[in-house]
Amino acid sequence: MSEQKSQRQAALFYHEHPKPGKLEVRATKPMANGRDLSLAYSPGVAEACLEIQTTPADAARYTARGNLVGVVTNGSAVLGLGNIGALASKPVMEGKAVLFKKFASIDCFDIEVNESDPEKLAELVCALEPTFGAINLEDIKAPDCFIVEQICRERMNIPVFHDDQHGTAIVVGAAAKNALHVAGKAFHEIKIVSTGGGAAGIACLNMLLKLGVKRENVWLCDIHGLVHEGREVDMNPQKAAYAQPSDKRTLDEVIEGADMFLGLSGPNVLKPEMVAKMASRPIIFALANPTPEILPDEARKVAPDAIIATGRSDYPNQVNNVLCFPFIFRGALDVGATEINDDMQLACIDGIAQLARATTSAEAAAAYRGEQLTFGADYLIPKPFDPRLIGVVATSVAKAAMESGVATRPLDDLAAYKHRLDGSVFKSALLMRPVFEAARTASRRIVFAEGEDERVLRASQAVLEETTETPILIGRPEVIERRCERYGLKIRPGQDFEIVNPENDPRYRDYWGTYHSLMSRRGVTPDLARAIMRTNTTAIGAVMVHRGEADSLICGTFGQFLWHMNYVQQVLGTGELHPVGALSLMILEDGPLFIADTHVHHEPTPDQIAETVIGAARHVRRFGLEPNIALCSHSQFGNLGNDSGSRMRAALDLLDAAPRNFCYEGEMHIDAALDATLRARIFPETRMQGAANVLVFANTDAASGVRNILKMRAGGLEVGPILMGMGNRAHVVTPSITTRGLLNMSAIAGTPVAHYG
Repeated sequence: MSEQKSQRQAALFYHEHPKPGKLEVRATKPMANGRDLSLAYSPGVAEACLEIQTTPADAARYTARGNLVGVVTNGSAVLGLGNIGALASKPVMEGKAVLFKKFASIDCFDIEVNESDPEKLAELVCALEPTFGAINLEDIKAPDCFIVEQICRERMNIPVFHDDQHGTAIVVGAAAKNALHVAGKAFHEIKIVSTGGGAAGIACLNMLLKLGVKRENVWLCDIHGLVHEGREVDMNPQKAAYAQPSDKRTLDEVIEGADMFLGLSGPNVLKPEMVAKMASRPIIFALANPTPEILPDEARKVAPDAIIATGRSDYPNQVNNVLCFPFIFRGALDVGATEINDDMQLACIDGIAQLARATTSAEAAAAYRGEQLTFGADYLIPKPFDPRLIGVVATSVAKAAMESGVATRPLDDLAAYKHRLDGSVFKSALLMRPVFEAARTASRRIVFAEGEDERVLRASQAVLEETTETPILIGRPEVIERRCERYGLKIRPGQDFEIVNPENDPRYRDYWGTYHSLMSRRGVTPDLARAIMRTNTTAIGAVMVHRGEADSLICGTFGQFLWHMNYVQQVLGTGELHPVGALSLMILEDGPLFIADTHVHHEPTPDQIAETVIGAARHVRRFGLEPNIALCSHSQFGNLGNDSGSRMRAALDLLDAAPRNFCYEGEMHIDAALDATLRARIFPETRMQGAANVLVFANTDAASGVRNILKMRAGGLEVGPILMGMGNRAHVVTPSITTRGLLNMSAIAGTPVAHYG
């Protein structure tokens, strides 16, 4: 089977299975009994209706309208397919709705309309205003799209946005802004030659004028040649606005000296010999799909210094509307904007452009592994899967809407709004806020044992950007320097953070001497101490904490947990400090759940279980939560005499022997821990109210198994493991940890124990 045929079959299978299409409607409220029915429909629904009748703006409070976009088309200009009609365009519109949901958590109805008359189509769209918070017009041919959008914008009091025009224009504007920055040129001085007089092409030129390009420096060509004064063939008011008073007629004639080529036309329109006529460091945006106006390799043969963007994902600088439309709608909906105006669009451009100039996010780097994501000629705009887009762009748009007076529900706190948006992408963001705020009250030195690891390097940059902590990295300076450059990181060893070089550090004699003095009566000879201080980065980091040269150690990005913990305990363990247990916070769709002990004590004694419970309660409060701790076992409230049940009951007795300022109960099954109704039926005298938020197990097999199932099958995001009992002087992570996970652990390590009791 040919590759093309195989791809076609895969695409069709994707759309058909496991159920046809890419969308479904899900209820957001329970519908489990008669009471739910009476609230959702009759008679309860009447109350919401009456409130909205009295105060129409309350539709955003009591219905989905405030987060609902209508994606509307007549299928007259579907990208790459042309006028295929409304019904055949439905897969594309469903796909657009999926992108809204994926990237910005916006709900969509796709609406395909059999109407070719632009005025009638506009009438139909206007009639939909009560249903939607905004309208996304899509794949409507030019010039009809201009008519439809103009009528809708004039008559409707919600944002109407033709993404083919303005979405493309915004992303082109952001890419052009950064391309000029790289080329050392300015908007007001450049000559632009453009091919394609359709909706997207005209919108891009209009946007470039708003960014500072001079109208007389724009030369527009279409299939008939230059758009010039006096031309009558295939003209409309939008094209006529760019007519040049010139006797030149062809692209080849007008391209000479051009600083920028903007193509939204067709394949192979721009020839290499034309590129050779352009100005030095030419900017070439060849955006026709699937075959651009010129392939990047062909352009670089005659202009090696060219800065090139295409519409394809297999070349750098893909101009993709998904960088814009989810986030501009997100910001507009959240402030109840009545339109998406120029100020909001320019704010969107600034947000996208600034994000590309910032350090690449670890999540984007992971999604595009192998690509160079460092700002420059081959990285002008962010990648669509950069999770920072929603926070940066939507906040910029919301701010612009408020400042320009089109927001009907202005936000009181933009910083809190951005935190909330980031929390929708980074699941840990909201839960970690109290920890990060506490960490900012102290300036602690965090030593990372595996300093050459990409995740550690990216986390170190984030630590410097987002906290008051100081990272110390153990590793070879030349390797760290090289990798920082490769990953596009701004940080540099010796300037932004300290390095401990195991191969050649002036403190080596002091370090092995310290380690030997601690371990000399446990079989460690001077030679062995020297060898360990040359090769064992965990031991080196622990010695640094012991000597007061660092406040906390983070290790374990590779290797086995207990191996690392052995050296942590050797060097940092005392009569008071010893590993009590490992606590993992699992962030799930329905809230947080803490699991312990996942790593430390395989079969903990009752004393160790009690210590784990006490430690877990202390740490849960760090996240602004009240601990509700269940001691879990196969035995349930004494119904079995097995070993785990006996140890849990003994631990319960130890806990009951002293006053506690937190809730705990046991021993019980997991379902009883999480289901208060079931627990009350089995054991009416239970002291615990509601669902447990901490599950403590009688062995690490059970705890670790639950942790991994929640992570791998339930989509849980782990924060941790947090090593309890070591006074926050060391934490041993696991090899599956992400950059974000390391940043979270550094915030946990960055708060002195005294801060949280």
